[in-house]
Amino acid sequence: MTEPRRLRGHNAAATCCIASRVRPGLVATAAEDGFVCWYDLRCKDMLFTMDVGDGNPVSSLCFKPASWKQLESYNYNKDEINQIACHPKSSFLAAADDAGDVKVIDVHQKCLYKTLRAGHESVSCPILKIVTSSPDHFIFMLTLLTLNSTKICSSVQFLPWRSWEVITGGLDSKLVMWDFSKGRPNKIMDFGIGAFCCALILCSGGGDAAQCCNPAFVHALVVPDLDIVDKVGKICVAARGDGVVNIINIDSELAALKSKISTKPKQNTKSISKSRSPTSDSQSSDRNDKNLNLDYSMGGHVSAVSSVAFSMFGEKGKFIISGGNDKSVKVWDWSKAYDAGRTSNGDDLLCCNISLRKKVNWLCTTTSDSENLVVCDTSKVVKVYTIG
Repeated sequence: MTEPRRLRGHNAAATCCIASRVRPGLVATAAEDGFVCWYDLRCKDMLFTMDVGDGNPVSSLCFKPASWKQLESYNYNKDEINQIACHPKSSFLAAADDAGDVKVIDVHQKCLYKTLRAGHESVSCPILKIVTSSPDHFIFMLTLLTLNSTKICSSVQFLPWRSWEVITGGLDSKLVMWDFSKGRPNKIMDFGIGAFCCALILCSGGGDAAQCCNPAFVHALVVPDLDIVDKVGKICVAARGDGVVNIINIDSELAALKSKISTKPKQNTKSISKSRSPTSDSQSSDRNDKNLNLDYSMGGHVSAVSSVAFSMFGEKGKFIISGGNDKSVKVWDWSKAYDAGRTSNGDDLLCCNISLRKKVNWLCTTTSDSENLVVCDTSKVVKVYTIG
């Protein structure tokens, strides 16, 4: 891997970045200094900066075709906003915040359309700490700690193939699928069920931490753009705190929920026992197989994953790129997992690993053949890599 190009302009840690699909090479970055910097990667220098934070950090960016001036400012969220998302086919804007709320705003009507609330909640979970004294002599110290996490909603994305649905992820380890027209969840997936929310710390004789397995907080979500849905499927990708990149088939999950509801006997009616057909059983099994976990056993992250993105270069959607707190960026050829007749255990899905000096805050991809991966780490300098 060659040395990355460095984009300078911020005076504090870069928090997020986004690349235009309409104008190749156009990239915007935001930082804790409250500025948005604009770059054209075909040019040497930065284009210009915008002070949009008034000294406060800018946590999220999204593109929507419009004029280059401030159109409106909205103050519906009562706590810090973690991510914003624009509906690809309508005028809705969603903002997820630290209070666990998602404000859905109608930009054309210039008003609050709906508040999505009570999908994410406060949780407490035990932490199991295991320490070894040396490779030759093992002494295990078990301490039960308590980890208190708030109902922070960390990520939000509209589903481009479903006009009235949005998904959110939070620090309660839940992914919530909403009907935002009704303001209620369709389905809640809890990644914390069936497992300890634990931290496992292995210390060598020198005291170096080898691996840390954190709770499965959902730090980021990404869904495919509408023009590649037919190729990659109606999925979402979740960046989790336990180091897992989770690929979820949204439509299969919702179809399974509807099937489960339709098979429930109604009240005050006698249930008629019928044998289940092999076809329905096999369809259910196939549906479960469509979800995929990319974890450390495949060469993945050993700490929390902070950002994920689909590749927009070359064959769009072929790769999933993830970045994490382990100071690494992983490039996954994830579609291989669904190849017919596949026998591998998944260790060939990781096709590139980039080691960094800092933790990753955010990343995005461009449509170019070169300089197509933009990475914001905890420094003020944004790095641009070439993949492929």
